[in-house]
Amino acid sequence: MLEIARFLLPGAPQRVAPFSHAVRAGDVLFVTGQMPTLPGGGMVLVEGGIEAQTRQVIANLKTVLDGSGGQWERTVFARVYLTAFERDYAAMNAVWEASFPPGGLPARTCVGVTALAVGALVEIDLVVAL
Repeated sequence: MLEIARFLLPGAPQRVAPFSHAVRAGDVLFVTGQMPTLPGGGMVLVEGGIEAQTRQVIANLKTVLDGSGGQWERTVFARVYLTAFERDYAAMNAVWEASFPPGGLPARTCVGVTALAVGALVEIDLVVAL
C-alpha cells in the first residue's frame, strides 16, 4: 500500500484555506499553492509588485519543502497562477528562471486567473520528486 503523509507545518506560512501544506505519496511530494504572504504575518502580503511577490512565494515554497523533506532543485512540475497574466508574465518568468540552476527548470503550466486568495498577484504549487 502506498504510504501517505500529510504535513501541517507550524513554521510555514499561515494557511489561507483548509489544506495540508504538503502531502507525500510514496516518493512524490505535492506542495499546496503558496501565496506571497510574510511568515508570521498572517495574511499580510509582501510589499511590492509581481517580482517581490514571486520571490516571496518561492521563499514560502522552500520553507514548506524544508519542513516536509523536499528540495527545490527536485521540483518536477509547477503550476503558476497570475491575476494579471499579460502584465506580469515576463517579470514573473525572470524571477522564476533565476531561482533554479542552469538547465534545472521543471515542467510548468502558467495560467491567468480572475483572482487569488488574499489579493495576491501570483500563486505557485509544486510536484517534487523525493
